[in-house]
Amino acid sequence: MVAVENEADLRVKSMDIQHPIHQLSTREEQEFQYNPRVSCPEFEAANANHIAANARSSARLKGRRDIAYGTHPLHRLDIFPAVGAQAPVHIFIHGGYWRAQDKANYAFVADMLVGQGITAVIINYELCPASTLGGVVASALEGIAWVRRNIADHGGNPHNITLSGHSAGAHLVAEALATDWSAHGIETPFITGALAVSGIFAPYPAAHISVNEQLRLTDELIAIHDMERKPVLVDCPIALAVGGLEPWHWIDQTFRYFHHLHRQGRRPDLLVANGFNHFDIQAQFIASGTAIGAACVALAHGKPVPWSGDLSRISA
Repeated sequence: MVAVENEADLRVKSMDIQHPIHQLSTREEQEFQYNPRVSCPEFEAANANHIAANARSSARLKGRRDIAYGTHPLHRLDIFPAVGAQAPVHIFIHGGYWRAQDKANYAFVADMLVGQGITAVIINYELCPASTLGGVVASALEGIAWVRRNIADHGGNPHNITLSGHSAGAHLVAEALATDWSAHGIETPFITGALAVSGIFAPYPAAHISVNEQLRLTDELIAIHDMERKPVLVDCPIALAVGGLEPWHWIDQTFRYFHHLHRQGRRPDLLVANGFNHFDIQAQFIASGTAIGAACVALAHGKPVPWSGDLSRISA
């Protein structure tokens, strides 16, 4: 497994009184701001658009599914090759607050990418509570490492791999950017761009709401996996996006990570997608003409993120 670096140096006190969650006086306010299923109770309806698109994409796409990258039952990934050799590669990492969701629900992301000449990889990873957050992160990194080592056998370019992730998947993208891949015998640079959408970049607030019943976060895990504190080691273009209808504290997580990147001399692109909540923003991955779809395509092809795509909702 790919290990997390410098664990001892990252330990901080669990009671971070500076964290914005402590501006909220009640548990109900904390749940609303940091639990998307509470702030968007109509999440099933919000998901309906991309669920319908996913069914069509899954039936249409040709590829290799459920390839094992490790021994755990969730160490699996799907590869959807683009036409032609040495195609750019894009890895999508799903969300679910490190405890839910499955790659099978995101074939629509691959459909959009393959149509733009990009080999798509959708990965699964270990989930809480069966695994700790440490196991979640290590397995996602191992999946990325497997792609780097093996994607050439599937027509992809192992030196041109971009990443995107939604929600907890955005956190795992940030973990990949904070990993010293050369220490694991992997040539760098191979990650050539990254997009993090509606991310939670520090586990700390999750320890204070109901999801922690499944996450079982400890002080050590919170400190090790706080992406607002970890140095970014991968030098590549980075884009951040968040829904304008998400609660302010959730939006602020993206702004906090944006500031973290700036403090390290990075210049990430930032988009607040007005009119979108935490769940229906995923429909932006359906088509390359949306702002988020266009960003994925631009990063994969080594072009600047346009942030000028059509932000209107995509019909199912």
